[in-house]
Order: sequence, then structure tokens, then C-alpha cells
Amino acid sequence: MTATSYAAESGSARTQVAVAGAVGTVQNPAATEPKAVEVRSVSKSFKDHQPVLRDVSLAIERGEMVALIGASGSGKSTLIRTIAGLITIDAGAGSIHVQGAPMQIGGRITASAQAQRAKIGVVFQQFNLVPRLSVLTNACLGRLGQMPTWRGVTGRFLHEEKQRAMHALDRVGIADHALKRGSELSGGQQQRAAIARTLVQGAEILIADEPIASLDPSSARRVMEILAHLNRNHGITVLVSLHQVEYALGYCPRTIALRQGQVVYDGISSALTPAFLSELYGAEGESLFLPGLEPGTTTPQRTRNFAAAIVQGSGAADRPAFAAHA
Repeated sequence: MTATSYAAESGSARTQVAVAGAVGTVQNPAATEPKAVEVRSVSKSFKDHQPVLRDVSLAIERGEMVALIGASGSGKSTLIRTIAGLITIDAGAGSIHVQGAPMQIGGRITASAQAQRAKIGVVFQQFNLVPRLSVLTNACLGRLGQMPTWRGVTGRFLHEEKQRAMHALDRVGIADHALKRGSELSGGQQQRAAIARTLVQGAEILIADEPIASLDPSSARRVMEILAHLNRNHGITVLVSLHQVEYALGYCPRTIALRQGQVVYDGISSALTPAFLSELYGAEGESLFLPGLEPGTTTPQRTRNFAAAIVQGSGAADRPAFAAHA
């Protein structure tokens, strides 16, 4: 990696980064605070006993926006679901902590998991709106885990809850569609409604599993801009799984790459040139880039932007730049 270098001072709150000749020192005020997400030696196999995740370890600081990339079958969705507590990890080893509290340990969901789930908003590729309900009501559903069951079943939301939902819809730019049915929205608008639902929930961590995979480029950019805005302006920690690396380069200062269930890269996104990805993924690397990006090139302005963002503290963390598990 000639264009980038990453050096972390062990046990320190300082991280020194050099990108395309620009060097800056990052102060990491959250270094002594619990990580937003910490995954320790996690593995996961399903019924056929074929491992999908293999001894995965990573940490995400509060306030980071991190891309998770990898070819199909690399384990991205499985990792996201284990972090959210939707599926259990393999028994015997490994743990996942959210904001310092255990979500699951050794294959068991912990007693504190329910409280931790309330802090995690999950957005899926399929949007998961109720088509016949209004967009406002779909957004209000984010409160289901924090209200009496009878009110949730009957759909009786308080005025304050509806106001909160309208505010969330306004933040994602679709407040004027609040009274439409969910089925009347375009794909991009539905995904924005799904993001609004997590805001109504009060999520401090937003995990998105390929949220733009089924969207046209314009809608995809709009969704990514919203995620970046929530991260930058509201301090929400974002982990977003992406199939195409161009969006990671454009919106996420840090990228974690998976291959065959293992972490093979964890560092600054601007290092992920097509040539570098080719080293990691071979022929699979070609599918991770949008058409039109020439192999072996990177955008100088984009690199400078990421250098400035890192120096300003967005996405700073003491972490290794590259971990190869052949």
C-alpha cells in the first residue's frame, strides 16, 4: 500500500494517518469509553457445519461510519445479524458487546440483549414496511419495543409518538409522503422510511445490510447521504454492508473487508483501489466496483477529502490497517 500508511500507538488515544502525502494526528476522545460494537473471536456455522464466519474480531468506536464489504457469500449479512442479536454465534467461544454490555457470549443471547437491541436500528435491503399502513404509522412502529403491547397491536400511538415520527420522516426528506401507504412509495423512499423508523426507535447504532442493493444510482446516493448525515450531524454510529466499493470510498472513512468469513482488511477506505482489491479477492474484486472506475486508479480529491475527514476525527480508531488470514 504505497498510497497509504496506518500506524496506531499501542494503548494511546492518538492515531497517526498518512494518506497520499498528507499526515495528521487524530485525537480519539472515545478511546477510554466502551466501543459501540466489539466482536471477539466470533465464528458461525449453520446446519451443514460449513463455517460462514471464522474467528472474526473487530471493534467500532462510537460515532464511526464503517463500510463492510465482500463478495457474495463472504459472511457480511451473517455478521450483521449476529451483531444485532438476530442469530446466535457458535457455542463455546466468542462474544459480541454493544456499548460495553454483552449481547451474546459463547452461543447464548444474554439477559441484557433486549436492552441492547433497543439501541440498535437495523435496516435491510427489503425495506420491511407494512404496505397497507401509512408511512407515518410505519415510522411509528419503531416504538413497538418501548410501549405497551396492547397499544402496539391496536396501532394506538400517542400524539408525542406521531410527532416524533413526523420529525424522523422530515430528517430523511419524506415528511410530505407521511399519509401515503407504504406500497405507494418508490424503493428509495421506502428505504428512507425504514431509516426513519430506526430514528423513532431512538437507535444509537444503525446497522444497514446492503440497503442500496436494489436501488437505482440516484436513490442509492440519497440513502447513503442520509446515513452519512445522521452519522456526521447526530453522532449515530453506522455500520453499512455494501456490495460495491465505490460507495464505501465515497461515504465511509473506514472499511472492513470479509473474504470467506474472515477479516482480510480493516483500515482507511481510500486504500481500496481496484488493484488492491484484486490482490485480496482475485477475480471477485471486479464485481465489487461500479462500472467506469479504471483499474489501479484512485481519485486524488477523494483521497484528500478522506485525509481531512480522518484528521478531523471522523472514523478514528486504534485498529490494524491490514490483517491477512490466508
